Amino acid sequence: MGRSSTARERLLESACELMLSRGYGSIGVAEICSRADVRKGSFYHFFESKQALTIAVVDAHWQTQRAAWTAILGDPAPPLERLERLFREQAEGQRRAKLSGGAVHGCLLANLALELSQQDDPVQERLGEIFAEQIALVQAVLDQAAGEGAIPAPRPGTARSLVAQLEGLVLFAKLGNDPAILDDLWEQAELLLGASGSPALTG
Repeated sequence: MGRSSTARERLLESACELMLSRGYGSIGVAEICSRADVRKGSFYHFFESKQALTIAVVDAHWQTQRAAWTAILGDPAPPLERLERLFREQAEGQRRAKLSGGAVHGCLLANLALELSQQDDPVQERLGEIFAEQIALVQAVLDQAAGEGAIPAPRPGTARSLVAQLEGLVLFAKLGNDPAILDDLWEQAELLLGASGSPALTG
C-alpha cells in the first residue's frame, strides 16, 4: 500500500476533507482510498467499515478541535473574554476556509449530525457525546463568569443555547457560502446572555 506508516492518518485526513466538502453519503471507500493513496484492499486493515472510519474521523477532528477549545477557555483571561475569543476563532476558521478553498464548509460535526439524523446510530451517539462535552466546556466558563459577578447565574440550557447559536450561524454561513454572516456571532451571543438576565455586555 506504500507509505504504510502514515496510511491510517492519510485515510482519516482524506475522509475528513471529502466529508467537509461533499458530505457523507456521496463518497465511498474507493474514492477515499484513491485520495489517500492507499489500496482499497488495505483499507480494512485499519477500519472494518466506512462507519468505523467516520467515527475515527469524528474522534480525530474533535481531538484537534478540543485542544483549541481548552487552550482558549483555559486561558487566565476573564471568562467572557475567553468565550468571545472562542466564538471569534470559530468564525475566523470559516473565513479562512472560504479564502483558501472558495467555500464555507461549516462544522464537520454538525454537518454529519444533520446528514445522518436517524440513519446511523453509532455515529450519532458519538456526535452527541462530543456536543455534550462542548456544552460542558462552555458551562464551566459561564459558571466562572457568574462566580466573578460578570453575569447572573446562567439558567439551565444557556450553555446549550450558546453552542446551538454558534452551530446555527455557521450553518447559515455554509448555506449562503458567506462567512460575513458570522460577523456578529459574538454580539448575538451577548444578546443571548442578556436574554438570560445578564446586564449589557461589551464586545
